[in-house]
Amino acid sequence: MKTKILFVTPPFTQLNTPYPATAYLKGYFNTLNIDTKQLDLSIELINRIFCSSGLSNMFASVTSSEGFSTNSNRIFRLRSHYISCIDDVMQFLQGSNSGLEHLICSGNYLPEASRFTNTDDIDWAFGSMGIKEKAKYLATLFLEDISDFISEVIDSDFGFSRYAESIGRSAYEFDDIENRLKAPDTIFDREMLDILSGRIEDINPDIVAFTIPFPGNLYGALKCGEWLKRNRPDIKIVFGGGFVNTELRELTDSRIFDFTDFITLDDGETPLRNIVEYIDGTRSVDDLKRTFINRDSSVVYIDGSPDGDVKQKFLGVPDYSDLPLDKYISVIEVANPMHALWSNGRWNKLTLAHGCYWAKCSFCDGSLDYIGRYEPNKVSDICDRIEQIIEQTGYRGFHFVDEAAPPALLRELSLELLRRRLNIVWWTNVRFEQNYTADLCRLMKESGCMAVSGGLEVASERILKLINKGVSIDKVAVVADNFTQSGILIHTYLMYGFPTQTAQETVDSLEVVRQLFEAGVVQSGFWHRFAMTVHSPVGKNPEQFGVSSVSDKKGSFANNDVEFEDNAGADHAMFGEGLRKSLFNFMHGMCFDYKAHEWFDFKAPSTSLPRNMISRYIEDGRSVVIKDRMRVVWLGEAASVRCYIRKKKGKKTEMCELIFSNKTFDCVVNVKQKTGLWLNEFLNKVSVNSGSSFNIQDMRQSYEDADLGDFDLFISGYTVNTLKENGLLFL
Repeated sequence: MKTKILFVTPPFTQLNTPYPATAYLKGYFNTLNIDTKQLDLSIELINRIFCSSGLSNMFASVTSSEGFSTNSNRIFRLRSHYISCIDDVMQFLQGSNSGLEHLICSGNYLPEASRFTNTDDIDWAFGSMGIKEKAKYLATLFLEDISDFISEVIDSDFGFSRYAESIGRSAYEFDDIENRLKAPDTIFDREMLDILSGRIEDINPDIVAFTIPFPGNLYGALKCGEWLKRNRPDIKIVFGGGFVNTELRELTDSRIFDFTDFITLDDGETPLRNIVEYIDGTRSVDDLKRTFINRDSSVVYIDGSPDGDVKQKFLGVPDYSDLPLDKYISVIEVANPMHALWSNGRWNKLTLAHGCYWAKCSFCDGSLDYIGRYEPNKVSDICDRIEQIIEQTGYRGFHFVDEAAPPALLRELSLELLRRRLNIVWWTNVRFEQNYTADLCRLMKESGCMAVSGGLEVASERILKLINKGVSIDKVAVVADNFTQSGILIHTYLMYGFPTQTAQETVDSLEVVRQLFEAGVVQSGFWHRFAMTVHSPVGKNPEQFGVSSVSDKKGSFANNDVEFEDNAGADHAMFGEGLRKSLFNFMHGMCFDYKAHEWFDFKAPSTSLPRNMISRYIEDGRSVVIKDRMRVVWLGEAASVRCYIRKKKGKKTEMCELIFSNKTFDCVVNVKQKTGLWLNEFLNKVSVNSGSSFNIQDMRQSYEDADLGDFDLFISGYTVNTLKENGLLFL
């Protein structure tokens, strides 16, 4: 096949790391020997605007500051300072201007506007993070001040991680979008299209495929599609991605085909390969897969291809090779180490398993392929890909972007990472289920895990059952403690406004969250209000969840969110600001003495929960029951063994000294010689490097075969407890 593809991510997504969709697709098409290139318009456009020439042009376009807010007036007056600083600040955030952190933190370098209002007392937040992180935080505020000026004066649709998001959100009809596209081009439109035209000229692709993961990427994709249709009608255009997969499944408005030729659903590999074959003349249009086309001014959905989706093992290695990795910027938007992970640092994105192994939550789009079809990767394949991505990018930080990483897969992955001595740092999304034992968390930490995120959702036992989350508050508290005790940070997703949720349950949920933060077992979080979607169990069967009224509003363009009334529950909108404000303070270690109802500016019920509930759950959950099926793993090195005779009160005893050296100190164990020699041999067998698999029952049998006494006394005794503190795990 000679077809050449250009994959494009329209603005805006993350600034610190590439959105992975195009790298995934490029990796797959590499296996087919199809020539592909990538263009991340998000980071390219940010770098085009946020530089001295870009800011100079932007400020020069402002003819008068009349009518500006006080804040924008201040920024405009200081425009020469913003222009003089911007190149150095961007280079610093890109990691190539070492030393500037001292100048930034001096307090006399960056111009300051409203974003700096509450920075007088931030030193405490960066005591454990360091001066470079403090400088990143201040530099981020500097950029956000400029962003505030842009959104007020230049383009109200601007946002660092989204652009014109409002036109894509709940856009039932295409009319508003079409009207927005007819408006005069903004400075961002002109710069974006200039970048695109330059790459089109250089690459001369046959296909331009846009990933549209979020509503805030839709406008950019449409604007680029419009330019291509006008200037390069020979190029075929494809739209796909998360927004398309969820919002456009019932598309009937053909006007979108003024901006694209094909719209694909779900995993893009096979649909796009089929489109390539169609363009090459080797496939009929009626044999495309999950693809919308325009036929005689009508939207036609085609799914006649007999080809299945590509198995995980055949997807290839995500390919970041032609993305400008040196242009991405690390920013810190919130002075919280866990919360900063999304925007600070360069993360290689990789998927451990397709879909969600649980896929039962009633609020989730589990009927869609990207969640409902679960297919894990082989651990050996994952580690092979990790090694290749490190070699390609030079970065050892990985974000495993699973819907929810399975505990068993994380166990095997951690063991394989340790066997291969693959020194990486990683984090992922999990369900807070009880399989995350203290020992599994220790294993994950040892393999490089630094953080996990996961959904607690509504911290109410009744609502958790209604959601079908498969967890309970007491188990979540214990699991959160297991992660925290191992040194793994936790971010939790929180929800309010689920159908029939009462004011009492909302206040009690806040109290649970307060206690989790106060106990130090959760470090970061985010509240979002429940939204009903057509693809979720709630959206499909609202009457089962107490929803009293559902809108039958249905458009010809985007259909996903469902408007509904919840007469049985509280007035959910009232609680949003109090929940947000309380969480902001909890993340900064403050205001734990406030009572839950005091965060709201209206009369709310007091919590019905005891103030020590979470600490009690944690204390009760720290006792571990050892089960025969648990796998035994030794993370430490081989022991240094010395046999000797101990004399005590005229009695001689043959003894054995085992010295286990770890990275920081030596662990010394003295036991009877027969036990020591057996222990040394058994630990070598269960060493993480051995690749063997032994469980507690195997350990018991081996111990008893050696005639060493009562195994139950041994495994609960001082020697085993000492070894467990130094690398012996029961998984």
